[in-house]
Amino acid sequence: MKGNEALAEAAIQAGCHHFFGYPITPQTEVAAYMAKRLPKIGGTYLQAESEVAAINMVLGAASAGIRAMTSSSSPGISLKAEGISYIAGSDLPCLIINVQRGGPGLGGIQPSQSDYWQATRAPGHGDLHALVFAPSSIQEMVDMVFDAFDLADQYRMPSMILADGMLGQMMEPVVFPEKSVNPVDKSSWALTGHQGKRAHHIVNSLYLQPDELEKNVKERFERYELIKSKEARAEEYLVEDAQLVVVAYGATSRIVRSAINTARGKGIKVGMIRPLTLWPYPSSVIAKAAETAQAFLTVEMSMGQMVDDVRLAVNGKKPVAFFGHTGGVIPTPAEVLAEIEKMTGGDR
Repeated sequence: MKGNEALAEAAIQAGCHHFFGYPITPQTEVAAYMAKRLPKIGGTYLQAESEVAAINMVLGAASAGIRAMTSSSSPGISLKAEGISYIAGSDLPCLIINVQRGGPGLGGIQPSQSDYWQATRAPGHGDLHALVFAPSSIQEMVDMVFDAFDLADQYRMPSMILADGMLGQMMEPVVFPEKSVNPVDKSSWALTGHQGKRAHHIVNSLYLQPDELEKNVKERFERYELIKSKEARAEEYLVEDAQLVVVAYGATSRIVRSAINTARGKGIKVGMIRPLTLWPYPSSVIAKAAETAQAFLTVEMSMGQMVDDVRLAVNGKKPVAFFGHTGGVIPTPAEVLAEIEKMTGGDR
């Protein structure tokens, strides 16, 4: 399947039958697929008048305790930022897809990873986080959609799949998991109507008293600390004896893996750490590698954003270098290999 269509089908199979969005390249196929499929299964597809409207429709649907989703690409996510903050501040679960394109501004429609800071640092205003997943294949996009919905429900917070135009547009074989959907019990907070049998449920992100708001935010951050300790995920590839560790995520990690295989063929001891979650970030995996590796190289389709988290994790113990392209230019395996050879001196 094409990546965008696989994302949509995975969401449907994960129990999401309510989609609200607005078309923007290179993710429009997500919405187009939902428009065809959802009416056939009794679901709701609604193309909103804007990205702002779409995310607020997700807020309303999530308030009712159902699995809801929106998708967009970089500029559209910026427009959704206020609604994402409302969702986080209301402790509501949902799924947001960002198929990244070049920026800033309207930028271009080619692949990019320059929304990393936005996803992991400021998906909206205020003190908040969203769960952020970084797939590198169509199969992982599918698998992570299921996980993203489950963890969003478990922790009552928004989840984001941070993909890019390359993954959204490419086609690969995919297997959908035979997984039953067992939604978390939301009866204690969802707005489902009380039939005169219980007190009203209130979904709200407005707290006019400072001490009340502070208490609410601090309680949420206690949950965030639990998530950091339990849900950070990463893949390690040939790290055990690596003198140089390359850190890359998403589509870029595929390019890096190819370069590493070539470098290993030349006897160069290099490996890769691939974050699967960008928030929570797998800092402990990188910190452990810093005990034995001599240096780190971060490769991104940006001017250097995730490299900040790599430096924080390494904590000054080893040098951390950066290589990347931006604006929709995709690094090549040959370029990454050249950087590896430059940093290792071709050491075997």
